Amino acid sequence: MAPITFRKSCTIVPAAPTWIGRFPLAEWDQVGTITHIPTLYFYDKPSESFKGNVVETLKNSLSRVLVHFYPMAGRLRWLPRGRFELNCNAEGVEFIEAESEGKLSDFENFSPTPEFENLMPQVNYKNPIETIPLFLAQLTKFKCGGLSLSVNISHAIVDGQSALHFISEWARLARGEPLETVPFLDRKILWAGEPLPPFASPPKFDHKEFDQPPFLIGEKDNVEERKKKTIVAMLKLSKPQLEKLRSKANGSKYADPSRGFTRYETVTGHVWRCACKARGHSPEQPTALGICIDTRSRMQPPLPRGYFGNATLDVVAASTSGELISNELGFAASLISKAIKNVTNEYVMIGIEYLKNQEDLKKFQDLHALGSTEGPFYGNPNLGLVSWLTLPMYGLDFGWGKEFYTGPGTHDFDGDSLILPDHDEDGSVILATCLQVAHMEAFKKHFYEDI
Repeated sequence: MAPITFRKSCTIVPAAPTWIGRFPLAEWDQVGTITHIPTLYFYDKPSESFKGNVVETLKNSLSRVLVHFYPMAGRLRWLPRGRFELNCNAEGVEFIEAESEGKLSDFENFSPTPEFENLMPQVNYKNPIETIPLFLAQLTKFKCGGLSLSVNISHAIVDGQSALHFISEWARLARGEPLETVPFLDRKILWAGEPLPPFASPPKFDHKEFDQPPFLIGEKDNVEERKKKTIVAMLKLSKPQLEKLRSKANGSKYADPSRGFTRYETVTGHVWRCACKARGHSPEQPTALGICIDTRSRMQPPLPRGYFGNATLDVVAASTSGELISNELGFAASLISKAIKNVTNEYVMIGIEYLKNQEDLKKFQDLHALGSTEGPFYGNPNLGLVSWLTLPMYGLDFGWGKEFYTGPGTHDFDGDSLILPDHDEDGSVILATCLQVAHMEAFKKHFYEDI
């Protein structure tokens, strides 16, 4: 790929005064991934009908949208006991302008490669957390006239749903349209900083996600596995392939005839089994699958429309490699389905209460990007699979047309996987998965041969 020249970096602050003060974060904000998550959008050359200046359009609308989403312009601040809060200080977000001598056609199928890193705003986690912007954007102009816009958003502040809410409202303002959904910013609704309401009777506690995921048999930690070289693949499942997998899962004795397995349960079960085969585990090897659940509609009452924050939590399905491989696909899908069904209002509240009572939250924080070996690790023999299937990912138009491709930025941790709808929206899905180099070819073989 042609080299990239960085032209300018500036701080964008809210266009009008905003509330200043300390903002308590909910427990779910402070556990799991607390670093930044990158996403990339690629655009063809803006058409003649777009009369504005791309850079000024983006910067002006970003400044205006921050007035409504002012927590994004703040900074995190560590507190004792592995906790942090949000300092709403209007310090702003970072906007970077870059140019490339290359053409968009230089990218082969847009699979995340190390070259992608130059298209994404980099976060230096060696800096004190109080100085790191929560949102960074980079616009790169290519010689062919095409553009890439990449955003890097702190997962300590928002989950995927809220991140896309912010980006889509930014695009609306850029197009000259009004805000569609005002963000609901009060996190006390998830009892941030508040004592929990008393439970009538002490509820049963069964939150496997707070346990350390299993290690490889014979190992006392995952330090060696974390060091192994990884590679990313983008693997497509066509609609007919997906339907074949679903009918296989739904035809098994483990299926619930009243509802059938969802796309997510089916594909995730398939990925889990293929990963166990590719990794060459012994049959008795324990393995855990981390599943990300959006609780917005599962709470009683449901969270308000536009709730802005983290309302997702990770749940765990667990088995052994031998059980997963020797049983049919429906067995793996049924374990995933059960773990998802467990997430009720009471389940979420018990989890919040459990975290509130913890002396220190560091052991629940995925600090891998910070060079730490603390926190949960969903690499070999485990897997973490996040669904973007229901997120409104596509059609981000800032006034010069919709993107022709969007996808995750680099994710280079073993076991880190995403399922997203294909951009053509023809019913096919894409698996973006990162595995150890030693396991990837075998995984691809099983992924397609086992359909």
